[in-house]
Amino acid sequence: MPEAPLAVVLLSGGLDSTTAAAMMKAQGYRLLALTIDYNQRHRIELAHAARVAEALGVERHITLPLDLRSFGGSALTADIDVPKTGVEAGIPVTYVPARNTIFLAVCLGWAEAAGARDLVIGVNALDYSGYPDCRPEFIAAFEAMANIATRDGGFKVHTPLTAMTKADIVRAARAAEAPLALTWSCYDPTPEGRPCGLCDSCRLRAKGFAEAGLQDPAP
Repeated sequence: MPEAPLAVVLLSGGLDSTTAAAMMKAQGYRLLALTIDYNQRHRIELAHAARVAEALGVERHITLPLDLRSFGGSALTADIDVPKTGVEAGIPVTYVPARNTIFLAVCLGWAEAAGARDLVIGVNALDYSGYPDCRPEFIAAFEAMANIATRDGGFKVHTPLTAMTKADIVRAARAAEAPLALTWSCYDPTPEGRPCGLCDSCRLRAKGFAEAGLQDPAP
């Protein structure tokens, strides 16, 4: 019997990346998990990513330091206030310049070294905060680049959530038995280490669970 294929998943510890990873596992993939410590404002997500990786039984989890605060340019990597007045139209200040391009490039490097040909990222193009690097055309362009830039090519970037609403994602997470209680979504944790409840990410998460008619199991 042939060995199950190996996939490298970008795992932030949030709802979307955890759901994408759980869906790939349910489809029979073995998983490697890559978390980027980019000195983000919400560094609490790193501990959640480690717990999620353990719960999913990934074969190896790497947390890679890559300090994007040195560049700034985002409310997540600079001294810029995280908006709390509602989900912003257009590209919000929480967009980190070229983040998914950078992260997928690192993911690609590990995949090639590990002999994997499948990359997984939990981007979403419907119910999201306007990030340009979540769009299907970006993913298609990155995949094309990956197959030019590597020795043997043959890479596929999986985006299982791309056409889902947040409610769809919550339902898919439950169906794939994703460890939702371990996930973290907030961009601007309180001093006590709790979600703020008001940033774009908190609002979208709450909206998803409400529209799915399910209780959020995370504290």
